[in-house]
Amino acid sequence: MYVDEKSATITKTIKETKYFFCSSNCLVAFEAPEKEMRRLKYEAIFGGIFAAVAMVLFFFEDIQYHDIAALLVTLPVQFVIGRRFYLGTWDALKMKTANMDTLIALGTSAAWFYSAFVVVSGGNGVYFEVAAIIIAATVIGKYLEEIMKHKATAALHKLMDLRPKVAKVLVKGKEIEKPISEVSVNDICVVRPGESIPTDGLIIEGHSSVNEAMVTGESMPVSKYKGDSVIGGTINEGGLLKVKTTKVGEDTVLSQIIALVGQAQLQKIPIQHLVDKVAAKFVPAVLLVALGAFAFWYVSGLPFIFAFTIAISVLIIACPCALGLATPTALVIGIGKAAEQGVLVRAGEALELAKNVDTIVFDKTGTLTKGKPDVIDIVALKGKKTDVLRIAAIAEYGSEHPLGRAIVKKADDLKLKVQEGKKYKTISGKGITAEYKDAGIMVGNRALMGDYKISLRKVEPSLKEFEKQAKTAVLVAVDRQIVGIVTLADTLKETSPAAVDKLKKLGKDIILLTGDNSQTAKEIAKQVGITEVIANVKPGDKAAKIKQLQQQGKKVAMVGDGINDAPALAQADLGIAIGSGTDVAKETGQIVLIKDDLRDVAKAIEISNKTIGKIKQNLFWAFGYNVAAIPIAAGLLYPSYGILLSPIIASIAMATSSVSVVGNSLLMKLQKY
Repeated sequence: MYVDEKSATITKTIKETKYFFCSSNCLVAFEAPEKEMRRLKYEAIFGGIFAAVAMVLFFFEDIQYHDIAALLVTLPVQFVIGRRFYLGTWDALKMKTANMDTLIALGTSAAWFYSAFVVVSGGNGVYFEVAAIIIAATVIGKYLEEIMKHKATAALHKLMDLRPKVAKVLVKGKEIEKPISEVSVNDICVVRPGESIPTDGLIIEGHSSVNEAMVTGESMPVSKYKGDSVIGGTINEGGLLKVKTTKVGEDTVLSQIIALVGQAQLQKIPIQHLVDKVAAKFVPAVLLVALGAFAFWYVSGLPFIFAFTIAISVLIIACPCALGLATPTALVIGIGKAAEQGVLVRAGEALELAKNVDTIVFDKTGTLTKGKPDVIDIVALKGKKTDVLRIAAIAEYGSEHPLGRAIVKKADDLKLKVQEGKKYKTISGKGITAEYKDAGIMVGNRALMGDYKISLRKVEPSLKEFEKQAKTAVLVAVDRQIVGIVTLADTLKETSPAAVDKLKKLGKDIILLTGDNSQTAKEIAKQVGITEVIANVKPGDKAAKIKQLQQQGKKVAMVGDGINDAPALAQADLGIAIGSGTDVAKETGQIVLIKDDLRDVAKAIEISNKTIGKIKQNLFWAFGYNVAAIPIAAGLLYPSYGILLSPIIASIAMATSSVSVVGNSLLMKLQKY
């Protein structure tokens, strides 16, 4: 996994990591750097050629100096190409354990050195071709695995390919093309239609539609205006933009995503630790079975070479390579598939945790709702509703208050002509006053109207009804006469009801946890389809509520904004944070939804179910393969049916099983969500 020189430390670690411990504690190339990949390719090619020559010699035993030729042909296979297995065995011995490499090294060394002894002593019956084919088949299998695993990380490679190489930066009014590594924070970049946005930033001029599909998974372009943030690597599909850079290098969203996904793909999950424990006992047990089989057949009166061949077959067929690949290959593909959908899995274990969750707890503000007020109702006592909104917008012109900004935005959306007033005066906690064309405008709450002795008799019934509906009512007066009311509320995200419905269909219990009053919480819960509500909870007490649910035996996932809900996200069995699209790495959740779409909670659970299911399938076939094959290799069927499993067939079967496990995992890439 490659990132540029400015990438985060963890990403650098990923880049430099050549190996990770698989479930048999063996060193398996995860995603070999180019040099290692080329070496593996050449080893597979030359190993296959030398093994083929050894097989030809096997079938033409009458050739003069046949045995010496076989020794010379297989010598580089055993000790050059097979060097990796000796090194793996040595590493395992230093950790006082045994692994797949141990079995291959022992089996091939026994066959080769025995054959070499026969040649030197002038005897008959050599097994050079067996050792060569075992090593060649294993290396070829490893190379095919690497190709498949490379395909498994295609989503991550696509993300890396998105990173622009250059940016057009304004310097003293002139456009200068700079390498992306030389772009600094606060530079002004020019992005034309069809070009990639070079790095994270804020639009300071222009408006456009931006395709964020490869970062968020959202297929529809997103409208962007002055002041909106943009993500580096996304595509400008509309007008010309000038973007002020806010993050560069390792701090950009794309670099964070690459680092997070790569880090998660390298981690082990709880089910793999269980496999590790089993595998640690498995290899020594195989060695005992091989020795026991050799002793049994030799003591039974059969020739030494017969018993010796049986032992080699057991060692080779038992190589737990498929077992070692069962978990990591499925995990790599599952996390990559999630990334394609805009779901960032920060820790590999999160996929296993998601499958076991039975209760989903949602925060309200900023999670189920948009987290900012929208204009809901406009009541006009005099004139048109648009007149009331326009008057309110004149008073709120330039306001930084959330309610004021929402009013101005609504006026802009309706394309109302809003002109600037004068003599603005903000009364803290009450509202604002201004003058426009010599008329006095007052926009605010009951207290503001009370200060100006403005009667609310005509609007009192409406005010009470709006308050009952948990809406914020903003009164609008002109020259001390009420002309209307503008109501605002934090509205539901469009996707919230569908998300809750989907989770219910998956059999999950849904709870709303909020600091809001009970009336407001119940109204939101009713709209979204949630029946269980926990309201009036202070931010610091949310974690305690999660703990109470866990003490009842529930496996809890908390879905929140990742900032105010950080303690609750940390307490939950699974924390799912709503990503802002700009602070991915700072989120507390083990899973981050960078699209701000709650339907992705269900996607994360579905991907988890599919990934863990695939891991169990892989483990079943890997264990089943070994359990079924070892007795046959040990000669169980020989007394009754005369059936033996030759070392050559055992080595081919072992390599094939590993490739089949990777192939089974790759089927997940075809899954649609």
